[in-house]
Amino acid sequence: MTEPTDGSLQVEEREALRRVAGLSTELTDITEVEYRQIRLERVVLIGVWTSGSAAAADLSLAELARLAETAGAVVMDALVQRRNKPDPGTFVGSGKARELAEVIAAVEADTLICDGELTPGQLSQLERIVKVKVVDRTWLILDIFAQHARSREGKAQVELAQLEYMLPRLRGWGEAMSRQAATGGGGIGALRGPGETKLEVDRRRIRTQIARLRRQLRTMGRSRMVQRAERQRTGTPAVAIVGYTNAGKSSLLNRLTDAGVLVRDELFATLDPTVRRARTPSGRDYTLADTVGFVRHLPHQLVEAFRSTLEEVHQADLLVHVVDGSDPDPMGQIAAVREVLAEIGAGDIPELIAVNKCEITPAAALAEIRHRAPGALAVSAMTGAGLPELRAAIDEALPRPEVAVEVLIPFARGDLVSDIHEHGQIEASSYTDDGTRISALVPGWLAARLVEFGT
Repeated sequence: MTEPTDGSLQVEEREALRRVAGLSTELTDITEVEYRQIRLERVVLIGVWTSGSAAAADLSLAELARLAETAGAVVMDALVQRRNKPDPGTFVGSGKARELAEVIAAVEADTLICDGELTPGQLSQLERIVKVKVVDRTWLILDIFAQHARSREGKAQVELAQLEYMLPRLRGWGEAMSRQAATGGGGIGALRGPGETKLEVDRRRIRTQIARLRRQLRTMGRSRMVQRAERQRTGTPAVAIVGYTNAGKSSLLNRLTDAGVLVRDELFATLDPTVRRARTPSGRDYTLADTVGFVRHLPHQLVEAFRSTLEEVHQADLLVHVVDGSDPDPMGQIAAVREVLAEIGAGDIPELIAVNKCEITPAAALAEIRHRAPGALAVSAMTGAGLPELRAAIDEALPRPEVAVEVLIPFARGDLVSDIHEHGQIEASSYTDDGTRISALVPGWLAARLVEFGT
């Protein structure tokens, strides 16, 4: 079907809720169903297709289904509606909302998940019509992060993001929840009638909690800054692994460094950054940092809350951008990741594309990625294919020492010779009666330590 050029839509498309095939994860084994019904929420998904192809709309809803399953839900049904734009009142329109209510009742779902971020008004009106809990894509991602956060910093970051999301969405429930202020004997104009409402109390408490969490995160961020400053002082190059969630970043880190990081086939399995030391084929040391995965429409609250963690990306000398080559839309993944990188000010850092899962990536898809991202490397964190080429590419892309030195190092200062080998690039080396003569390129901090031994 061709996209209408005048913004109008086919009447039948606009009026219909289109069921997305293959997204129901309802189980067939009755004992398993009974168990999951106790443990898991039963959800219906709804998306609004405003632009692009039907395939793209289906992919977005398929990703929402994976997010729902990662959060611990079973998907009962998934539907998409064709509209010019989401309805400002109910996201899908009041008529379609009533149809949704019938679908939800028929499959006995207890939650509706919308593929988009709802306004407070849309949230409350949709809940009023469908009679079940309504959550949007943003809250779903925040919920997954809350389940997966393990470190104290990670938990604080997620809580901050949740509170900032909740603050404008608090809903008052009328004067019944107001607290009456003490009247005393003050007469007209005294504190009388509805006092501070529960809504106002909740907002005040949330603002207080947000301020407390921000102070905590600033304190936690200082220790990370000290560690980062030490790496910068020694001139150790920094490489950050970035990419779409579940693209295989942690698996690749484990392959390159034997880090032993948790690897699971689910979205956002890694939230806490892991930094490990690695060595290039030429013998240069560098740090390799695993980072939280990105996703399309990553909530702004999360980007802000995780900004201190994402500094590992911002301060890197090189980004290894891992792409799931087997994904139906790998270029869409790349675009989504680059959008977040630009948001955190890391869009200009040199980037090396590593197309992971090459053992199951279609040849045509790999050729398309290489055409649109020249220099992309095909790798497999599972089999090890392409890793020597990736290590060599990292070695080549890392910044080189820029200060040329000619030094004669006494035999008693073997520590300096070791530093030159570790952090510099040796061009010539020989032994004399007085020590080791070396011509090399070294970082500025090391050149300063070698001044007294210059020849």
